[in-house]
Amino acid sequence: MPLILLFLLLFSPLLQAAPPPIQLATKFHEDIIINHYWVSEKLDGVRGYWDGKQLLSRQGNYFPAPTWFTADFPNVPLDGELWIKRGQFEQVSGIVRSHKGDPQAWQAITFRVFDLPSSLATFTQRLTVIKQLVDSSASPYLKMIPQQKISTHQALQSKLDEVIAAGGEGLMLHHINAYYQVKRSADLMKLKRHEDAEAIILGHIAGKGKHTGRMGALLVKTLDGITFKIGTGFTDNERENPPQIGDIITFKYIGKTKNNVPRFASYLRIRVKASP
Repeated sequence: MPLILLFLLLFSPLLQAAPPPIQLATKFHEDIIINHYWVSEKLDGVRGYWDGKQLLSRQGNYFPAPTWFTADFPNVPLDGELWIKRGQFEQVSGIVRSHKGDPQAWQAITFRVFDLPSSLATFTQRLTVIKQLVDSSASPYLKMIPQQKISTHQALQSKLDEVIAAGGEGLMLHHINAYYQVKRSADLMKLKRHEDAEAIILGHIAGKGKHTGRMGALLVKTLDGITFKIGTGFTDNERENPPQIGDIITFKYIGKTKNNVPRFASYLRIRVKASP
């Protein structure tokens, strides 16, 4: 089966709408005036889009949120993150993507809003409206992601160190006068210690030495067709019970070789389980 078809099958939901009109971030670059940006933590949750009536994923999948979860959400589009707490990506992903799970599990989740997709105002103006919408809602599941101003690059790196030390992923920087753009916008940047990406598992490579008798590495292929091995980042339990062929995983890396192969690739987590 061609790789792109397999990816489409894995991401195809039981119910699906058109992908929502969302804005995507670019990588951080240092030639900016720091105090022209709002800074927030990059949450390790699942991107969610509230269209005023229902919750959708970035791909247009319907999230099976209980009616009580969204009962007091405003009837305007909201862009945000379905989140539990730092380090709980796999838990929140399992809950929001399951159509057969326990609806009460949603009680652990909050929808953390960071933007207003339909607004024509600047980002600073949108923040005021977001706060008003969240404060006026009776929902305990609707929250606003805190935003702050930082004055220097040194202070920005200190904030990044603080977030990572506490188990966070990184930071988001949003230009104070930016408009919401349905594309990958240079006015919205993500700052992390490493880059990450997704790949599909093609096979398991047997371990040697201390890993004899269990998985030593994964053979994976990225969306742009690069095949390589990932042999680090696994716990002992993950080596004994490795992700399955067909699973889509997230891995981190630091730069790429001249052949576009991720350097120092390390396993992070399963992003999407393969269909049975």
